[in-house]
Amino acid sequence: MNAPLFKEVLLRRTDDRQPLLPLATDGVARWVWESRYGSMLIEVVEGRVYVNGLPVEPHAPPAKAGS
Repeated sequence: MNAPLFKEVLLRRTDDRQPLLPLATDGVARWVWESRYGSMLIEVVEGRVYVNGLPVEPHAPPAKAGS
């Protein structure tokens, strides 16, 4: 998807009866990633990354050979 994403912008169906929820929360950065497999919510809270509410562990670099 090449469309730009803007913070706190959400386009919804006009006939949707679900109440609006705020997208902005102090100290939390949020993005919605659209892919061919569906949408993913990415959040960063105090330096920790969460995808769809589950924590993401940082990738450990490979061990150097001969150490």
